[in-house]
Amino acid sequence: MASSSGDDFVILVCTNLNPIEVEVEKDREILISTDDIQSWDLVTILRYQTVRIRAYRNRLTEQSSYFHGLLGGSFSESSLDNIVVQWNLETFLNILQCIYGCPLNVALNNFLPLFEGALYFGVEMLLEKCRAWFSEVFLSKNSGPPQIQCDDLIHMWNFGLENANDFVPELCARYLARNFMWAMSNRDFVNIPFNLLFECVKHPCLTVDSEMHLSDALLVWLDANTEQMDCSIRTKENLTGILKEIRISILPLWFAAGKRRSCYFSKLADESVDSILRLVKIPPTGSINALGDVDLNHLRIRLTEYSEKVDFSSRPQVTSAILLLSVLHSSHSMDSTLRKIIKKYLINLEHPDKDHWRISECLPPALSFEALQEVNISKCHRLHLEYAIECFSRSFPSLKIIKAAYLLNIKTTSFIKLVHKCPLVSEVDLSVDISPIIPTQVSVLSSNPALPLVSNKCWDVTSCYHSGTSLSNITYLTIEGRTDICDSDLEFISKYCVSLGYLNIKGCIAVTDVGISNVICRCIELHSIVVCDTSFGMNSILALCCAAPKFGNSTGHFGKRASNLQKLHMGCCKGVDETSLIELMSQTAMLKSLCLSDTHLVDEALYNFSGSSLETLDVSNTMISGAALAHIIRGNSGLKHLHARGCKYLFQQGSYIGGTEFSFSHPCKDLFFELGRTCKLEGIALGWGFSNFSLEALKPAIISLKSIAVGLGGTLGEDALRLLPTTCPMLELVILHFQVLLINKRYFVDPYDFEPICKHIGRLFIAMGD
Repeated sequence: MASSSGDDFVILVCTNLNPIEVEVEKDREILISTDDIQSWDLVTILRYQTVRIRAYRNRLTEQSSYFHGLLGGSFSESSLDNIVVQWNLETFLNILQCIYGCPLNVALNNFLPLFEGALYFGVEMLLEKCRAWFSEVFLSKNSGPPQIQCDDLIHMWNFGLENANDFVPELCARYLARNFMWAMSNRDFVNIPFNLLFECVKHPCLTVDSEMHLSDALLVWLDANTEQMDCSIRTKENLTGILKEIRISILPLWFAAGKRRSCYFSKLADESVDSILRLVKIPPTGSINALGDVDLNHLRIRLTEYSEKVDFSSRPQVTSAILLLSVLHSSHSMDSTLRKIIKKYLINLEHPDKDHWRISECLPPALSFEALQEVNISKCHRLHLEYAIECFSRSFPSLKIIKAAYLLNIKTTSFIKLVHKCPLVSEVDLSVDISPIIPTQVSVLSSNPALPLVSNKCWDVTSCYHSGTSLSNITYLTIEGRTDICDSDLEFISKYCVSLGYLNIKGCIAVTDVGISNVICRCIELHSIVVCDTSFGMNSILALCCAAPKFGNSTGHFGKRASNLQKLHMGCCKGVDETSLIELMSQTAMLKSLCLSDTHLVDEALYNFSGSSLETLDVSNTMISGAALAHIIRGNSGLKHLHARGCKYLFQQGSYIGGTEFSFSHPCKDLFFELGRTCKLEGIALGWGFSNFSLEALKPAIISLKSIAVGLGGTLGEDALRLLPTTCPMLELVILHFQVLLINKRYFVDPYDFEPICKHIGRLFIAMGD
């Protein structure tokens, strides 16, 4: 019997149902005491099948409502010295450690057992510790991958429901909402309970890159769960209820139209198409006012405090009004007065001479989204660029990446404003697609008469650092296909973007060799240059091959610019002669990606290449031989992509340089042998000399192949096509140019003849021409 003393002990008897390692028979039981709880060795204790714990009664009754009721009440156990505890032994030992003031770390692997034990034994101190950890993890704004995995989140949600604890389910829904983009790519996403998914989609913290991503995720979930769902949830009302949370008015038109055949989304798809077409008909300056008194929430681009990326590309219905609406707080009343102010403000944006800033003072303050770093407004043709940049500078202070491709209304002034208004931006994409009209040869003498026609000396960049001019942080710039770009624009880029590391001016046919060379001279940190289909020529080669001067208080010179290049794409640049190309290749030892297609490339240039890091090589439509190409492959075992279509001399014993044939010791057949022995290719494009026998030699190299293209001069017959899926199990794309196909002994093949081949290959393209 226990005495009445406040320091009485009680023996807690615990049975270990899963002992780590049961000791010998005489040691199946162990007695421990809370007097030395600080030094408990749990690994040793958990080896015993029965554990007796000597503990103070008063401490147990003070810290645990369970023991308070058991030992301090009228229960028969209150007078006993031995109390049997039926609980997971490790969890119970941790609970006792918490009761007696020992440090206890709550973590993902022990949260649920500890929280459940704290609820059962009524240990408020441990409950608070678990709540604090749960809140810290689930509400933390730390960037990086989520700490809680999808299956763990599901267990926590179910646990909260089973224990009638609203605290856990609410935070689970919030956590899933803010990490939705991560969750939708997780394989356990389809196992998320319907109620959790529904609460997540309705949650104000729902964070997605675009409404299209949300739509796709919900449709994937519905497809995977329709068969297993309860009849009560399978009702049409519940299914469409979750889909109605999608803001169908800001979906891409092509996406909405493509979902008209979906059994879940067909009606909403029709409504979406109608809404988008109606918005497109409204003038950009009147899109809010013309909608009448309807709720405008469905037009808001989804932005939250956790948004890091927002993509509303390919949406012609997006205007400055919708962008403005998205950055205003949803609580602001959209009454007729405010709508008139917004309309007047947007009209004034179209007239730079008007004072629209005075009107902007009447607008509600815009929200600031500190976490947002990337915006994609590509193909948003009705979005006013000047206002968009102004909006980005105010509401997205941490913006680093802007993608504004396929917008023809971008002017140089817009880019200048972007540089000044968004100082943290480091990556800009302003490219357009004009591939059908790029000429085969580009010849522009000068697009700016103020610039010298010949420049053999690199420009001094020191003045940029002493002029007080605010320099841009842009390191990655793509203006591919912009025929409106001229040398004066390159002059601005070279002056204010001196930190530029990547420059893509492919297809900028109005710039000159001099303009390009000046950029190379000023931007001494350039490591990647894409200048295909431009006037890139002798001056630019000279700029790459000369030493870069240091600036400021530094003395001496950097190494030659060519030696730092990691990417050089100069396809179709006819202004580079053979001698200059040989010199350039001898200095580009760090290259990882090299495109020399449709240039005056000869074998000597490849033999002078000393690099060993190539991953991509394009020598299409050049005069190189197989021996020279094999030489490059031999020294670059990491090559993953090889393009050599249109090389007529690839499988001859020599190549032609200046009208003279040169022979080499390596036979051309070594090319496929070298590829098979050295590389693990992901993409290959070949033509002249390629056949079914070549495919056999390539087998070791193409086990991981994802795409293959066969052009003029090469053949890939029926047998080889049928073997491709087994030879290349990862193959996704096959492109056949100028191929005579004999399938089932017929030259004019039926599309159904390809069905056995295509069912194992992602895409099969048959091109009649180039």
